[in-house]
Amino acid sequence: MAAAATGEAGVRYEKDGQIARVTIDRPQVLNALNRAAHDAMSRAWDRIRDDPDVRVAILTGAGNRAFCAGADMKDAGEASGAAYLANALPLGAGGLSLRRDLLKPVIAAVNGLALGGGFELALACDLVVAAAHAEFGFPEPRVGRLAMDGGIVMLASQVPLKVAMGVLLTGRRISAAAAQAAGIVNEVVPGSELPAAADRWASEIIACAPLSVEATKQLALAARDLPSWAGARWFPRLALDTLTSEDADEGVRAFREKRAPRWRGR
Repeated sequence: MAAAATGEAGVRYEKDGQIARVTIDRPQVLNALNRAAHDAMSRAWDRIRDDPDVRVAILTGAGNRAFCAGADMKDAGEASGAAYLANALPLGAGGLSLRRDLLKPVIAAVNGLALGGGFELALACDLVVAAAHAEFGFPEPRVGRLAMDGGIVMLASQVPLKVAMGVLLTGRRISAAAAQAAGIVNEVVPGSELPAAADRWASEIIACAPLSVEATKQLALAARDLPSWAGARWFPRLALDTLTSEDADEGVRAFREKRAPRWRGR
């Protein structure tokens, strides 16, 4: 049964069994984020990281117009110029785009516009399910800014360079279908089916062994972020911890006994 939702600064958190749901709830500004909302989201990811009962998180926006339209440019506290750099977000957009300590998978359920920081949030998630009417883009060059919370690097590393440059250098938006074709989005569904689609992906993750899922994410991120030689130092230990766990034995037993495994996360 889902726990009561809690919220602060326009960010709602709800624990639904083994799924944590984080919702940007600022529809009056297309779910754009001010500093207080960024900080509230960062605390939500800390909470998910530290809760042993949570296996996967789903991030979405309130309403059906926007996932997140980026920075709340009309907020009185939004800095510019040198102050913008001085107040840079230490963990990136929403405390997620530059974070490396969250090994539990995060699914973006993109229910509308994902622009600027909103696009960075989607790129930072491990899986992306998008409503058919969703759009993605980095409008920063059109207002003299940069997608500095990982957006430029993440997009250039996740899609062919020419595709990335077409988005980054023009500030244009791309459709959900185009984002799926580029490899940014895993699945496109009608807007009414988005919550169910995200839950389906979450259920498939939960069906897997927790240690295997977290180790797989850690290795995948390392492969993207680290030079090829670096992983050799810690890959054997990580593999040993996972493959000698109780869950590793349970997975084999369940397969042989033709039943669903009973994961214990150890």
